[in-house]
Amino acid sequence: MNQISLDGPGIRIDGASRTLLCASLFYFRLPREQWRDRLEQVRDSGYQCVDVYLPWNFHELTPGEWSFEERRDVAAFLDLAHETGLYVIARPGPYICSEWDGGALPAWLGLDPELRIRQNEPRFLAEVAGWFDRVLPLIAERQYPAGGPVVMVQLENELDFFDCADRTGYLTALRDMATAHGITVPLIACAGQGDLAGATGDVPGVVPACNFYPDDDSPYIEEEVRHYADLLRARGLPLLITETNRRHRTLRRLLASGASLIAPYLQSSGWNFGHTPSTGNWGDPGSFMSHGYDFDGYVSATGAARPEYEQARILARLVDAYGQRLTRARPTAPPARIACDFPTSSVHAALALEGGGHLVAVPHLGRGEPGRAVVGGVEVAVAADSCPLMAMDVPFGAAVVNLASADLVEATDDTLVFVSTVPVTVVVDGVRVELPAPTAQAPRRATAGGLTLVARAPEETTAEAGPRREVLRSVRRRGASAAAQEAGRHTHPPTLESLGAYRGRGTYRTTTDLTDVDDLLLTGAADLADLTIAGRVRPTIAGFGAAELIDVREVSGEAAIEAVVEIWGHANFDDARLPALVLGAPRGLGTLYAVRATHDASALWRVSEQWAGEPAPLRVLGGWSSTRVGIPLTYTRDVALSGAGALHLRGLTTPVRVSVDAGAPCTVHGENPWVLLPEGTRTVSVTLVHDPSSARPTADLLALEPVTDWACTVETDEHLRQFARRGTAGLPVDLPLTLKPGEEAWLDVDLPPGDGGRLLRVDGDRIRVTGWSRGECIGRIWADDDRPRFTGGDADALWLPPGWSDLTLLVRGLAGKEDARLRTLWLDHLDD
Repeated sequence: MNQISLDGPGIRIDGASRTLLCASLFYFRLPREQWRDRLEQVRDSGYQCVDVYLPWNFHELTPGEWSFEERRDVAAFLDLAHETGLYVIARPGPYICSEWDGGALPAWLGLDPELRIRQNEPRFLAEVAGWFDRVLPLIAERQYPAGGPVVMVQLENELDFFDCADRTGYLTALRDMATAHGITVPLIACAGQGDLAGATGDVPGVVPACNFYPDDDSPYIEEEVRHYADLLRARGLPLLITETNRRHRTLRRLLASGASLIAPYLQSSGWNFGHTPSTGNWGDPGSFMSHGYDFDGYVSATGAARPEYEQARILARLVDAYGQRLTRARPTAPPARIACDFPTSSVHAALALEGGGHLVAVPHLGRGEPGRAVVGGVEVAVAADSCPLMAMDVPFGAAVVNLASADLVEATDDTLVFVSTVPVTVVVDGVRVELPAPTAQAPRRATAGGLTLVARAPEETTAEAGPRREVLRSVRRRGASAAAQEAGRHTHPPTLESLGAYRGRGTYRTTTDLTDVDDLLLTGAADLADLTIAGRVRPTIAGFGAAELIDVREVSGEAAIEAVVEIWGHANFDDARLPALVLGAPRGLGTLYAVRATHDASALWRVSEQWAGEPAPLRVLGGWSSTRVGIPLTYTRDVALSGAGALHLRGLTTPVRVSVDAGAPCTVHGENPWVLLPEGTRTVSVTLVHDPSSARPTADLLALEPVTDWACTVETDEHLRQFARRGTAGLPVDLPLTLKPGEEAWLDVDLPPGDGGRLLRVDGDRIRVTGWSRGECIGRIWADDDRPRFTGGDADALWLPPGWSDLTLLVRGLAGKEDARLRTLWLDHLDD
């Protein structure tokens, strides 16, 4: 039949209801030679489906330059999924988030000042059409009705997190593009924070789905999930959970609350090759995503199965054992009272099974010792950190199982098999049977009501063995460095994207007079800026674009300035607190100013006429007294700038609104408490919430002069990759290797023979290391105690997949009280 449809009870494939367990598996985060093994690993876990993002900027390398070959051959990946027997949910964006560079939006989109990303705007939609014209036909040819694996296509991603002005128009445009390219399987759009209309625009033909990321120990998961299950069922739709946590204790609670699709995000981990990790807001507030992309799913970034893998197999077997009676079930209240002596759900979830009986989730949210629960008057054991799905009054053949306290994983006409680590209680036709806790060597058996009851222990997942460590000693230093590409002279520092560097780095050079200048002000620098001023290398600036004062009191007269700025990755989310965290924000040096004067501007602010009479009283900023606490209050001050300037608001604890010369206000945050003032500014107004209990902000007014006349060069990621793979003669060097701040060394490292995967680890101080192998950038490591926050996985290792046998490193020395040092390189052998 090859048909798929969605209705209130669930997902129908070829007319049969299905409960789908789905694992994220991303081809763009794996070597091509590992695709099949990873797909088979998902299949063998019992999951029937993979969800797959398709990153636009992974396939459009530069404007109009497309690649769908080798590791970018997504059609081949989809075909492999089909051969493996897995369904696919395809997620082509255009925006995907996924902690990927720019959320997959090409970096050059920001070069058009009229283009507005993720909006119903002609310029953006024309760019999206170019992407969809290439990727949607590949998906359409592989839809389930056409004999392929694709059962759903997701449009956009968590649009309810983004301020889209016309959600209906935008999603309608995406839907129409999809249908015009022959997409006939269900189109879905996921809500990231529960706003179904915000995610779908309530567009006909676009089915809402939900992403849930609760605290796994929260007792309120069931109540939240049931809320959305009921909302969607009222529309005749199933609850599709397109992303959630990876622990199967939580996934069982979602299943019992009515989910038809359960897709824990990143069950199968991967690696961010190249310059593709993002900059995100998982820090304070910013952070850099590591190259290892691993949130502790059931398969590690390097392919090792973890204990959750066995939990996946148990849940999948349970779904199969109940079959259609589960897939057509409806969420309801438990049929009997449940009392527990351990922390558990605020409201227990249950499913009314088709054909009779219930499946009830009884989560033990504690750690350590097993607990006891009384279910329908029967006391049973419940393992800590578990969530057994207990059968109640379920018919099996001629018998009725009134209660089974453990997961059912196999059912035949005369045998029921359960999995548990604690004693199992089964009541059949009113007869209670107690099975002692099973072990791997000793399953437990009993009979009741004509049924053979078997209790087995879970299979033990082999613990990841400690790797064999090997120090690398054969290292050669190249005599040459990559020749940067000239990018012209510019009055002000241009963005790297405007110079054609969408990933990679650039160098900015100028000379300026610093006579009588105590400070420079740098604004908008992103992501990693290494400044050398008058020969002194400064600590790396990695402030996500926040303004930063640089003390130059030791410099006088003409001074050479050099800035090497590297793109770590464009923002994958949209966070206004820091400039580089804004979705679509460009990278580069930003703007550098000489601070010509600084004045205390904390006094002489006029209080808004809504709060005081005329003439307006003059107060210090935040100094008005009133009982109207919690109400916005505006202060205005004359500044009368002849040139450019900046207002620095010190001590901000909450955001304020600032307007210049009565213009449109902007929000200023404590993370970046600066406002640039254009030449000729006359007045500045600050609106803050009146709170006598909070500390008052203070204000400084700075007179600025921009530093100009910049000579620029760029080294794109492709340029660096080509130089790394070229291989040039080098001289042997012994480690440790000492580097001056700002000095770089290209190293070729001989690797010992080995068929398995390996992790490269670095021991050093004040260095950044970039590695390449087999023509791919395998990642970057920042070895320094004073580095910014990294999130997402192991930030201190580079993965060499099986068969990758060459290694080239670029090591850069960073500023510090002592010279930078690369002390040791070693390999952790993963598969010995």
